[in-house]
Amino acid sequence: MIQPPEHIKSIKPYVPGKPVEELERELGISDPVKLASNENPAGPSPMAIKALRKGVADLNRYPDGDCYYLRDALAVRLGINGNELIFGNGSNEIIELAVRTFMGPGDEAVMAHPSFVVYSMIVQAVKGKNIIVPLKNAKHDLDAMASAITDRTRIIFIANPNNPTGTINTAAEMDAFMKRVPDDVLVVVDEAYYEYVSSPEYADSMKYFRQERDILILRTFSKIYGLSGLRIGYGISKAGIVSEMNRIRQPFNVNSLAQRAALAALDDRKHIERSRGINERGKKYIYKGLKSLGISFVPTEANFVFMTFENDIAAELYEELLKQGVIIRPMGPRAIRVTIGLARRENKRFIEALRGVWEARGRNFLS
Repeated sequence: MIQPPEHIKSIKPYVPGKPVEELERELGISDPVKLASNENPAGPSPMAIKALRKGVADLNRYPDGDCYYLRDALAVRLGINGNELIFGNGSNEIIELAVRTFMGPGDEAVMAHPSFVVYSMIVQAVKGKNIIVPLKNAKHDLDAMASAITDRTRIIFIANPNNPTGTINTAAEMDAFMKRVPDDVLVVVDEAYYEYVSSPEYADSMKYFRQERDILILRTFSKIYGLSGLRIGYGISKAGIVSEMNRIRQPFNVNSLAQRAALAALDDRKHIERSRGINERGKKYIYKGLKSLGISFVPTEANFVFMTFENDIAAELYEELLKQGVIIRPMGPRAIRVTIGLARRENKRFIEALRGVWEARGRNFLS
């Protein structure tokens, strides 16, 4: 059988969260809850659903390759020009477009760890070199990341808020960092959870865009807008950078239903505010439950909570919670991440299941 080159063969494939249907089949559990993939538990915008129903009859037509109507609406909303936007099959595709456009073999990309695993996968796929900088106090160590820049650095990835920790970098931290970044390095700021942030110290990445810095800001309709299944995200950057990325973008990369739903969801302020409210209440509930169990966690600005342990128990804890119909995400041997869900059905179910494991195994299990 034909074999891929070594730089492809050595990539560890992305492992998605276990589907609810698979858990039901494997363990015979009815009504499980999935808290592994940071999806919006409120579901999609009702306005998006209505738009989807209208669009089904036109599925024989290719989508608008330029996302004309969505581009126009977002440009107005953001106060920018339409040619400063690029759309993708999720923001994942835009990450790939940026790497494939601006990196070649031997070029370097600076990123944090742990952070979104897709960054390193795509860099490796183009024979680039990943420069990994450990988190400091669970967030990006921007000072160390700036010090890691060399003459081979082409891209720097900053997830703000960071996945999996939910932490943010402040405006002051980003200002100091951007002063140290050379003009020929592209700073990719991944703001997938932007709409959930409530901290007044959160960095305004659009400021650097307005300063005409080489920055690519990524946002998505997968999270607070509840359109994960349709896969649509967008990037904001200089027209010249967008133009270069469009050279390799597939002509019909964003399907027509995704475009319709995103355009409708953009104006559904009621759904966005409801989703924020669910998240804030759920966050407080989970914090309280974890404190009562003495479990260490990182305060979050996103729609998930990151927990850490002193022992290598994450895999076993994952399996024990699965048996009780709760799907979470192990993040290495000593950490897990749980999505903030609906109050009674999901958050309460998670805390009660976690408490059950605690009581059954004793404090040594979770300490």
